[in-house]
Amino acid sequence: MSGLDVLAHRLRPAAGEPAGALVLLHGRGADENDLFPLLDVMDPQRRLVAATARGPLSLPPGGAHWYAVRAIGYPDPDTFLPTYELLTGWLDSFLEENAIGHDSLVIGGFSQGTVMSYAVALGKGRPAPAGIVALSGFMPTVEGFELDVERRQGLPVFIGHGSADPVIGVEWGRDAREHLEGAEADVTYHESPIGHGIDPRVMAELPAWVASRVA
Repeated sequence: MSGLDVLAHRLRPAAGEPAGALVLLHGRGADENDLFPLLDVMDPQRRLVAATARGPLSLPPGGAHWYAVRAIGYPDPDTFLPTYELLTGWLDSFLEENAIGHDSLVIGGFSQGTVMSYAVALGKGRPAPAGIVALSGFMPTVEGFELDVERRQGLPVFIGHGSADPVIGVEWGRDAREHLEGAEADVTYHESPIGHGIDPRVMAELPAWVASRVA
């Protein structure tokens, strides 16, 4: 499925002709409003056309979800795979609508949003983006879905994870770093003494990082 109407979303226009695009995906139980303020934090000069999208599933305990949680690291295939198709269709339509290539896209998210960012950026057959922002998430293992990390040499990835995260343990962030560095991706890694959240000190580093990805 494709088209901008397949997922609820919010758009933030660029200040002028966009130099690229920035897309953020929320965590479990939130929606497209959750990370919307971070668009201006990460791209304060509004050089990029930006958007946040809402996960298509309504599951307990409420809010929007990208997939059903079966086990950390292993999303439920019956919900993950249809969501992946919706999200890739929406993302491709968003970029086409704004005449922007995947190589000028920075995509990222928090928690489940990080999982889906890894999926659409590293999925087999998908075009590589300009960069990935991976906050408090993991690289998914799903039956019927394949990551193609080895084809992403030099891909910039910014990973932030809390060392005291009780939801998605820091070992998942470390594992992603190890896997990506082993595939010769360009990894920036930050580990903070926090739980399952976004460290403001990490956010302070992202504007320069995002700007350097889409020059």
